[in-house]
Amino acid sequence: MKKFIPLVGLLTSLLVPAMTRPQGAPNSDGPQNIFHDELLDHMVGVWHLSGSVMGDTADHHVQVEWVLNHQFLRIYEKASAPSKSGLVYEAMVMVGYDNASERYVAHWIDIFGGRFSETLGYGRRDANKIEFLFEYPDGPFRTTFRWDPETKAWHWQMRQKDKSGAWTDFASFILNAERKQ
Repeated sequence: MKKFIPLVGLLTSLLVPAMTRPQGAPNSDGPQNIFHDELLDHMVGVWHLSGSVMGDTADHHVQVEWVLNHQFLRIYEKASAPSKSGLVYEAMVMVGYDNASERYVAHWIDIFGGRFSETLGYGRRDANKIEFLFEYPDGPFRTTFRWDPETKAWHWQMRQKDKSGAWTDFASFILNAERKQ
């Protein structure tokens, strides 16, 4: 029994501060502060993504839903067919909100592995768009999600900074809701 007393003390010292922290306080995150975003609510559903990536045609299936106690919007994207290089692109993007920093966060995880997935994107909202900036080891990358309320479609624009410092197009997509049959 005496062996467990230090363990109980350690657990108590770790749990008490978390349990006594004001829950639901402004500018804090946690289970009591559910992430509600009327703009991102428009993205929930099943979509057909079309457009281009580095000059190649893209045709993807996208499913979007709120997950993890409504703390993140999960975007699951998968190519309908292999690209010219033979790859079937697949990604899972988790979009959340950091209340303390008052900015969006994006975890972009895809088939290119851990090295390219270690960088978080941070974003700001401006009207019907959210622009994320990812500071990758090989240079900055911007991803913009823009909602068009008239057409009820999403436009995703991706740009990267080249070695000369100029922003260049990487990908441009339109997401249209899939028709239920």
